[in-house]
Amino acid sequence: MTNRNFSLVHQVAQPKAGMAGKPPLLLLLHGFGSNEDDLFSLAPYLDERLLIVSARAPVMLAQMSYAWFSLGFAPEGVIVNIEEAESSRLTIKRFIGEAVDYYQADPDAVYLMGFSQGAMMSLAVSLTFPGTAAGVVAMSGRILPQVIDMIPDQDALIGLPVFVSHGTKDVVLPIHHARDTKARLSELPLDMIYREYEMGHEVSVDSLRDITTWLSATLDTKLKGLTVN
Repeated sequence: MTNRNFSLVHQVAQPKAGMAGKPPLLLLLHGFGSNEDDLFSLAPYLDERLLIVSARAPVMLAQMSYAWFSLGFAPEGVIVNIEEAESSRLTIKRFIGEAVDYYQADPDAVYLMGFSQGAMMSLAVSLTFPGTAAGVVAMSGRILPQVIDMIPDQDALIGLPVFVSHGTKDVVLPIHHARDTKARLSELPLDMIYREYEMGHEVSVDSLRDITTWLSATLDTKLKGLTVN
């Protein structure tokens, strides 16, 4: 666990495979009520070329329970704390720069991978700060309503690789959220893959297999200048 001189507490796994030049960086963003150890458990299954950084969200809910933004509940549904979401968006962007500099990662090969609330933040950061991410994995999340209007230049997002996964049995964020996200993202010039799985609010064996395969292929494209089919 590292927090010295960083905006966010985090865990780090160095690349297992040696390669010339600076390594690509994968930033993991956990879901509501979790912490940096959660998605970090996926590190052994991910591409060995990646420098993996798993960050802790800044809003403390309880001991070892954190969020990127708090939630309220009303008759009309769940209410997002917009101010905290915006603060986290800016903090994540700043943290990416800190991590790239400190760990000597490739600034042009930064990937974001988030679950649930972390997926929301991954999409928010990558879309509103074009060029920050070379690829995005959004697992069991959705796009925050305000994000589309915050995109400064849609043309700067042309070809951005995005993988969206969701469970058809998800009762935390029902599948209609993912389908709405797909529709909204389809209006942008992204290179998006959307997959539904027979699972709940989780990362299944099948979804993880597809994500790791996609991530490695996307990384190959970035490093070799090829095109993923």
